[in-house]
Amino acid sequence: MKFSSANLLPLLLLTLLAALTFWLDRATQIGTGRQGGHERHDPDFIVNNFTVRRFNLAGALEQVLTAKKMLHYADDDSTEVSAPTMIYYGGDRQTQVTARQALLTDKGKEVLLTGDVRLVRAATAHDPELVVTTSEMKVYPDKKLASSNVPVTIVQGQSVITGGGLEVDDKTQVFKLTGRAHGIIYRNKVATP
Repeated sequence: MKFSSANLLPLLLLTLLAALTFWLDRATQIGTGRQGGHERHDPDFIVNNFTVRRFNLAGALEQVLTAKKMLHYADDDSTEVSAPTMIYYGGDRQTQVTARQALLTDKGKEVLLTGDVRLVRAATAHDPELVVTTSEMKVYPDKKLASSNVPVTIVQGQSVITGGGLEVDDKTQVFKLTGRAHGIIYRNKVATP
């Protein structure tokens, strides 16, 4: 049997048409069906330069969150926040927490702060300002708990303490250093007899 170009042309055109049909079917399914918005990690909304205020049942301001950008992802219900600043009101003084990034999971019940994390508790008449710095901190806002598994520095007045990690209970005002700790603590001679 002899093959000529005239006999091969229809076969070549059918092969090309089948390949084009297969490619077109795949190209139209990428954005729908098999990989819908819930399976991909794409933001479903983006908010720029925002402020959120949270009030208690009596109408008093409890928290204020400001940030440059927020991205929410529907696939895992997580939220990324750029340059967050959170201010907590209550008790005898306010506390401010800042970081470069925050990742909120579990409907905001767990917050991972990363990059230049800084917690500042305002001074009172009896206590100087308290500043905690670290590179990463996990915060549980509803439980008023925080922890860090990386090196931490705590400065209050002239006192400086460093540790391998930190556990904070804001309800009891207890800061527990974990790992190896080192520090210099100055007594307030006016307040102590």
